[in-house]
Amino acid sequence: MSGALELLEAAARDFDREEDDDFVDPKRLAAVVDRLQGKLCRVVHRAAKRGEHVLFGQSACTWVAKTCQMSRTAAADRLCVGEQLGNLPQVAEALSSGEIGYQASAVICHLSEQLGEKRDHIDEQDWIGFARRFSIKELRFLTYRAREAWDAEGFEKDSEEDYEQRYLHLSEMGHMYKLDAVLDPQGAEALRTAIEALSKPLGHDDLRTPKQRRADALVELVHHAMDKGTLPRRNGVRPHINVNTTIEGLKGEVGASTSELQSGMPVSSKTVQRLACDGTLARILKADSVVVDVGRATRAVSPAQWRALKARHRTCAAPGCDRPINWTSPHHVEFWARGGPNNLPNLLPLCYFHHRLVHEGGWQVIRAGEGVTFIRADHLLTERVRGPGVRWAA
Repeated sequence: MSGALELLEAAARDFDREEDDDFVDPKRLAAVVDRLQGKLCRVVHRAAKRGEHVLFGQSACTWVAKTCQMSRTAAADRLCVGEQLGNLPQVAEALSSGEIGYQASAVICHLSEQLGEKRDHIDEQDWIGFARRFSIKELRFLTYRAREAWDAEGFEKDSEEDYEQRYLHLSEMGHMYKLDAVLDPQGAEALRTAIEALSKPLGHDDLRTPKQRRADALVELVHHAMDKGTLPRRNGVRPHINVNTTIEGLKGEVGASTSELQSGMPVSSKTVQRLACDGTLARILKADSVVVDVGRATRAVSPAQWRALKARHRTCAAPGCDRPINWTSPHHVEFWARGGPNNLPNLLPLCYFHHRLVHEGGWQVIRAGEGVTFIRADHLLTERVRGPGVRWAA
């Protein structure tokens, strides 16, 4: 071990132990750390050139990752920067002097690596100025533009290679599902634009976080696509959600069998009641767990009723909600499983968010005379009395 490195280790140890965190200048400290990162990059690059990784039967990237206790991605980054700093002496000097940070240097170095023999297009002083003026994200976008201008063929090739990395995975996580995906820029932009259009707050009572609104927007997009009937059919049937339940489960009676989605995931009776508001119901008779009869499917709300509901309303019926009528579904003010009629006066159009609030979220819809009133869950009284001519929602 070199004496200089021992002195550096001792200085770092003393600094960490003795300096009060409240009085350390983070900008100066970051500049020192970045300078050492540059030194590390040059060190591992030289070690790779000497072939030290070969002694361990490993690739240079794997050897750096294990030796320096970092990910392979971080190791590949250090090797790239270490090599390209030799091709970019002014960038190397700006990093060593603290004029620019390590991340900015890495962005420029990766551009140099991608350009290869065409790196002469890089004016180092210009890029050092860009690194000082712009954020890392903005600097990275500048490298994309430069790559496209100076090496269009290579840029297109890399874009196609990136496109092959796309994936989407949906997995169970307890009683929820986790969505993990990597999309190409155009696909992600289309999804982001669609989600943003549906993720603004719906009225002053919308207390969802931005993340929750985006999650609901994605689900709402999927429901709308299925409701439109334009998705490809499978085995002659439109894509739809299957729920297996019993009459007792649909009514929410105590002791009723658990309702299940087709995947086997259990759902509450309130969710089943919401789905049944605008669902298609089919009677299935079983004997000793064997299906003996299947009745005809019947829609809870007929197409004629839905057309009449659209004629009466232009948006979701919840106060302050401007979701268009075609993005809503019919809701039974008094659920028919509890004796409510399946007629037009008992129907209201509600968007996905407000429909769920009324069923699973504890909101109530009161009909008194010709109008209806929405009452939030936190405004409900413990004891509720149903007055003459007033009905409580499902």
